[in-house]
Amino acid sequence: MERQIKHNTEQAGDPIPRQCLDYRLVKLVASFRYALQGLWYVLRTQRNAQIHCLAGACALALAAALRVERWEWLVLLLTITLVLAAEGANTAIEAAVDLVTTTHHPLAKVAKDVAAGTVLLCAIASVVIGGVLFLPHLWPVLTGLSGR
Repeated sequence: MERQIKHNTEQAGDPIPRQCLDYRLVKLVASFRYALQGLWYVLRTQRNAQIHCLAGACALALAAALRVERWEWLVLLLTITLVLAAEGANTAIEAAVDLVTTTHHPLAKVAKDVAAGTVLLCAIASVVIGGVLFLPHLWPVLTGLSGR
């Protein structure tokens, strides 16, 4: 009688079965898909997010034209990301409040106003950061045009 040997697809010492890894990968891919759908929703439906994207694209184009330093790119990218993340959080809070209540409630107003105020704060900070970042590069160009 021949002895039959079962072939095991798992690696020796691999504590997690392959099926479990496949399921985890499927869940990971799905979570990225959901996140991208959320980002797309914000960019597609929120006018202010579209304005922030346009302003960010203009800032990136200006940074490229001025050949800013690497650290300035990092500051610029973090600033743009912060504003867009605040816009996303604002959209999520507004949607959650709208889901919970259809009546005008003082706490619903507080939640929406604070979320919108956070976006405004980030947008104002981004303008200040943009000024600090770009003015030293633009000043020689501006003064050269005026003949000073």
